[in-house]
Amino acid sequence: MLTVVAPSLAALFYLFAIAEDQYASSVSFSVRSEDLGSALSLLGGLSSLSGASSSDADILYQFIQSQELVQRIDEKIDLHAIYSKPTFDPIYAFDKDGSIEDLVSYWGSMVKIFYDRGTGLIELRVQAFEPQDAQRVAQEIYDQSSLMINQLSAIGRVDTTRYAKEDLDTAVERLKAARTALTEFRSRTQIVDPSADIQSQMGLLNTLQQQMTASVVELNLLQSSSKPEGDPRIEESERRIAVIQKLIDQEREKFGVGNGVNAPDGDSNFSTLVGEFERLNVDREFAEKAYLAALATYDTAVAKAQRQSRYLAAHVTPTLAEDARYPQRMQTVLLVSGLLLAAWGIAMLVYYSVRDRR
Repeated sequence: MLTVVAPSLAALFYLFAIAEDQYASSVSFSVRSEDLGSALSLLGGLSSLSGASSSDADILYQFIQSQELVQRIDEKIDLHAIYSKPTFDPIYAFDKDGSIEDLVSYWGSMVKIFYDRGTGLIELRVQAFEPQDAQRVAQEIYDQSSLMINQLSAIGRVDTTRYAKEDLDTAVERLKAARTALTEFRSRTQIVDPSADIQSQMGLLNTLQQQMTASVVELNLLQSSSKPEGDPRIEESERRIAVIQKLIDQEREKFGVGNGVNAPDGDSNFSTLVGEFERLNVDREFAEKAYLAALATYDTAVAKAQRQSRYLAAHVTPTLAEDARYPQRMQTVLLVSGLLLAAWGIAMLVYYSVRDRR
């Protein structure tokens, strides 16, 4: 009577006379990942819609039980007021003055989570003392969970494009430096394209050599047809040959600097300028190719990040209860009575066993 009957009657009285009715709202959802694939895949009809990785659902499962979620919902709809509505219910009601840690502990008894790791489906049963409150809490859980998944998706997009953007920025700076160096070279030497200047200077040198050849032939003819002593034509031809030879020597010494521009170090050797120009031009071409490769990588990363998105798909939206199904009074009374009866039976067996040994 004291061990089984009296506690069972007390539990029966409390559950049917004191405990407030509780209404349940159900919601079921899963994390989905949409991958549209490339443009060729879209044309081929190969787009796919698949479930997200299990890590996303695991994160969401832990988030629903976290203090952060409880605190967010409490700040928005005041969970303290919702769960402390019964005027007198020492077991199922929440103390309005309880701390956030107490609320998190109480949250686990009012929000039941059923998580299938195989399919990634999450089902919630949210209980409250009014059906509208249960539905509001369930809706807030779904909204906050959806916000969390959106944040994870945004973080994933940022991580996907961050390194590609850093490489692109580096390539842009390298290309700017290469083009600036080439522009400074052209401004300093007044040479836009050394290859064009080479052709021009080669033409001038060829012309001088042709004149030299013609002058030598003319001198030979004069020397063979007249007396070399005292002939002014021979002297003039020799002076002409000397002047042309001097010009040829000058052009060979300062090849390509016929416009009077010298190298920055004072050296008039055109090969030095050509070597510097080729080095700068190779640097520019390499920087351009690196920039195009980095730009293509960045565009690919952005397109991939835009194609892949995660979102929360609700299979069952938060329901509005019509009947109070909780607490399950009769089942609870039977469970309490059964446990008390089992405890009493074990105690009796132990007692008689000890007595018989004596």
